[in-house]
Amino acid sequence: MAIGARSALVAIAAIAAAGAVGGATDLPAISATLGPTAYVFAAHPATTTARLRNALLGHGVAVSAGLGCLAASGQWGARPDPLLHGPGLAQAAAAACALGATLVALELLDAHHAPAAATALLVATGVCGPMRPLGGLLVGLAAVLLVGPLLARLPWRRAAAVRRAARSGDL
Repeated sequence: MAIGARSALVAIAAIAAAGAVGGATDLPAISATLGPTAYVFAAHPATTTARLRNALLGHGVAVSAGLGCLAASGQWGARPDPLLHGPGLAQAAAAACALGATLVALELLDAHHAPAAATALLVATGVCGPMRPLGGLLVGLAAVLLVGPLLARLPWRRAAAVRRAARSGDL
């Protein structure tokens, strides 16, 4: 119970930091990719996917792949409304391309970070496309990538996280 409560506090602090930075910059800084990223840092800090290097490379590659596939599909200026309708064929193709490119690049870089898959999809579909939405995504990610790992690595949590990672084979 204590580990779960502490994980929740770490994740809450990371998302609150993103919200605070978003509020200060007037950017939409909270997006769907932040939850899984904060979760990995909070609940599984000793795993491979929670390494800061992997998170930075993962989201960086995903943003690049998303933008590249968005441009290649001719959807650069598209502004989808996912609440009203699903993606068109070009957006779906861009999303598939971005996800595939992200997975290949992360394998080559040995930088596995599963939440980056969400970033690739958000960018490639245009939900967090160029300009303001992407700026918000980047600001939110920066806050979570700064706060999450710092809080998750507090010494009193480390022993339990290492034991859990050892049991799961993620070390």
